[in-house]
Amino acid sequence: MYEPVIGMEVHIQLLTASKMFCGCSADYASDKPNTHTCPVCLGLPGALPVINGRAVELALMTGLALHCHVPEFSKWDRKNYPYPDLPKGYQISQYDLPLSRDGYLDIYVAGQRRRIGIRRAHLEEDVAKLTHSGSVSLIDFNRSGVPLLEVVTEPDLRSAEEARLFLAKLRSILRYLGVSTGNLEEGAMRCEANVSVREAGSSLLPQAHVEVKNLNSFRAVRQALDYEIARQTAVLEQRGTVEQVTMGWDEAHGVTVVQRSKEEAHDYRYFPEPDLPPLRLDRQWVEAIRAQLPELPDERRQRLMAQYGLSEYDADLLTEERSVADYYEAAVTAAGDELAKPLANWVTGPLFALLKASGAGLENAPVQPAALAELVRLVERGDVNSTTGRQILETMFSTGRQPSEIVAEQGLRQISDSAALEGAIRQVIEANPRAVQDYASGKAQALKFLVGQVMRVTRGQANPKLVEELLVRLLAR
Repeated sequence: MYEPVIGMEVHIQLLTASKMFCGCSADYASDKPNTHTCPVCLGLPGALPVINGRAVELALMTGLALHCHVPEFSKWDRKNYPYPDLPKGYQISQYDLPLSRDGYLDIYVAGQRRRIGIRRAHLEEDVAKLTHSGSVSLIDFNRSGVPLLEVVTEPDLRSAEEARLFLAKLRSILRYLGVSTGNLEEGAMRCEANVSVREAGSSLLPQAHVEVKNLNSFRAVRQALDYEIARQTAVLEQRGTVEQVTMGWDEAHGVTVVQRSKEEAHDYRYFPEPDLPPLRLDRQWVEAIRAQLPELPDERRQRLMAQYGLSEYDADLLTEERSVADYYEAAVTAAGDELAKPLANWVTGPLFALLKASGAGLENAPVQPAALAELVRLVERGDVNSTTGRQILETMFSTGRQPSEIVAEQGLRQISDSAALEGAIRQVIEANPRAVQDYASGKAQALKFLVGQVMRVTRGQANPKLVEELLVRLLAR
């Protein structure tokens, strides 16, 4: 039996106004190629880099959120390799003295906590974007020099699913902090995996590992790593040797393919960057950044469970994205803590379904937290039933109107008057003698059918609980 050993390298574009070492705008995504450039990010002779202080601050925020140690001294290094996307012929990065190191991130697998070590989180500059078309390769330098934070884990992951969970948790933290969009599809978060396989139960790390690139979605991460684990396992079972290479994920064919031999650190000929001074981090400044950190997903999840009595499942759904958690708590504030549980059900159920169907994000949803709170209050008070409530929510979502306004205009208030309902119930009993007979013979499903018929006759406005009680009473006569 064999088990995988996986480490991740995640490159994260930071949300700064300008690039890492020059004043060019970092907001390049929708602009024409090569329009966000200057002598510094083009690597022209004589151009000198200047450190982006905001990028350092965002990197430290992330390192602190990942429980990293922040040393007082950090420096820049040149990572040398000849490739067309590097205009200088080297990348300004960090090697042996990074901004933060020795942290961790917790994930939960089948309810069990797994602690994944963070070896380092360091700053560097992004490279240009290469586009290949037949025999022609084009280079866009707009991305060159954008601040990148590289997060490197220890080889603590033991499955493709754990790798996916780690990336999802990391992206959630990045978005809570507001340091990056974390969008894999847009290249704001790019990941590579170092994968090897060893005998199950062994504590030794395999000598060779394979780097897997081109992982631009959570789905690609899981599929590529599952494939690579199976490939290496098959090699070992056939008494073969796993070669240390860099593989690319070919999503169209569902396989990993060899790209080149795997580089080691010495291949990059790291040496200190002579054009930038080392960073000496003031302790008071670091602690001030720590004090400004928002409540992060794990802490918020625990608080929602304790404060509102939510299930672990609901708390997970509500805290995965900060915008969702903020929306939910704004709705609870408007409705009162006593409606916290039903509000959680409405947000993670009907509201999520409408958002998914429309493709809209919660920040663009036409239903404001206070409006949802009003709707849930109407349902819980018995003014409208839950079925009608869902219909009202759909109207709110498509029009942006308030629930009380929709109820008044369409006459949707729930009928909870026994005398008013008895006429409709008797009408249904007379029209459905077969169902009445089935109920008399002990078929419980017949009662549900009759309740449904009463709801149809009353256009969904009847109080279903009261309808069932009245039906049982009238059928017993």
